[in-house]
Amino acid sequence: QVQLAESGGGSVQAGGSLTLSCATSGSAYSISCIAWFRHAPGKERVGIAAGITRGGSTVSTFYGDSVKGRFSISLDNAKNTLHLQMNSLKPEDTAMYYCAAFRPGKRDGSWYSANEYAYWGQGTQVTVSS
Repeated sequence: QVQLAESGGGSVQAGGSLTLSCATSGSAYSISCIAWFRHAPGKERVGIAAGITRGGSTVSTFYGDSVKGRFSISLDNAKNTLHLQMNSLKPEDTAMYYCAAFRPGKRDGSWYSANEYAYWGQGTQVTVSS
């Protein structure tokens, strides 16, 4: 079993920055993909960033076009925590942000597809004002 817990959401003005964190526990060491999704009111849930991990280290990262160049993910191995650094925030980044993970042992799949993920956190709200 894997548990995920997001933190770090809040309100910020456009152009500002926030860092979200996703603390993992349980069988997290054998997870090959951990991602961030966001869900804005009236819109579909969208994958925005993912980290591919092997043996607890990030080997590659992926980003959605809407956040590329502004957001970055990093893995703190010691704390089993995935961070999402969000810079140059825009009002359209306003959404509930969720952390998601593949089931332990799963190696293949489309990082941007919510259906690939077996575990989800409760979400953390990010609000960007203009």
